[in-house]
Amino acid sequence: MAGNVSTPTHRLARATMLFHKTFVQFQRAELQQDLGGCKPGAVGVLILIKNVAGAEARELRVSEISKLMHITSPAVTQFLKGLEADGLVERRIDQTDRRSVGIVLTEQGAEIALRAEKAFSTAFNGLAEYLGDEQSNQLADLLVKAFHYFNAREGNLPQFPWNGDEEA
Repeated sequence: MAGNVSTPTHRLARATMLFHKTFVQFQRAELQQDLGGCKPGAVGVLILIKNVAGAEARELRVSEISKLMHITSPAVTQFLKGLEADGLVERRIDQTDRRSVGIVLTEQGAEIALRAEKAFSTAFNGLAEYLGDEQSNQLADLLVKAFHYFNAREGNLPQFPWNGDEEA
């Protein structure tokens, strides 16, 4: 990958880095403006709780969030501490097993999760419109294929809590 040689490996690495950089910049801009300054990982936790707990506001356990996001329980706990301090989640002690703590979204947390989903939806609807159906489907297929490659190679990449992620 030295010099001006444009090998498929070089082009793929550069395109991936550019996409990642752009996506991180998008997340920072959206998170600072509309989402109360939440960090991307914390927003992922909020969206996961919203989507998994559903309308019935089921409580989730730290271990359940950890498993679904493929991150350690201590990492989830750190996100939850910040989210709780910001009034976005509540911890509820199980009355039958006082060692067990359930996590639920507050009204403000649910609102931020909804705004985050809308921001991502707007951004990706714009990308799909820009690319058109055929290229959008090609890109989605290739990204899922890349995900499967790295997931099989590393064995521990995160699953994302977006709805409709049946292929990944």
